Amino acid sequence: MKTSMKTFGGPAILLDRSDINTDEIIPAKYLTEITKAALKPHLLEDLLLDGEPFDSQSSAMQQARVVITRANFGCGSSREHAVWAFEVNDINIVIAESFARIFRQNMFNCGILAIELPAADIEQLFKMRGELTIEVDLDKTEMTARSSDPAQGRITCSFQMNPFDRDLVAAGGWLAYADKKF
Repeated sequence: MKTSMKTFGGPAILLDRSDINTDEIIPAKYLTEITKAALKPHLLEDLLLDGEPFDSQSSAMQQARVVITRANFGCGSSREHAVWAFEVNDINIVIAESFARIFRQNMFNCGILAIELPAADIEQLFKMRGELTIEVDLDKTEMTARSSDPAQGRITCSFQMNPFDRDLVAAGGWLAYADKKF
């Protein structure tokens, strides 16, 4: 039975670091904002990669629909604002070796796909040259990375996801799922 209603994928941005926390995803000073839209320009504005500030306003970041990162993504506080900042920036997938448990569930609740892959698969994605585009088949629980460099080819990886979380994400999040089911 097909579950997918939403399309997942697009241009990817690589954040080569583990332990990116919710304060780096959306700084705490923006938690008083009353709309999700107000969070949009502040996604990842305090993130440091290799000790250097990440350019959260770059054209690559503005075009990204997928984030690829390392382990323990979304650690820190359990605030939903961090996921909302991805949502309003049209990020529909985050791929990591692991996620903080509550952050991961908040992603599913907002209709954003959290894909956990083994460290070896993550490493292969980071080694690909050129601009990456990700495509996901939610029904098959497979993701494919393609590079703009034809010599790189593509990488296809399977991922695990329980049926309820898959249904949440396919519906567009908890509210859309509840509207459909109840």
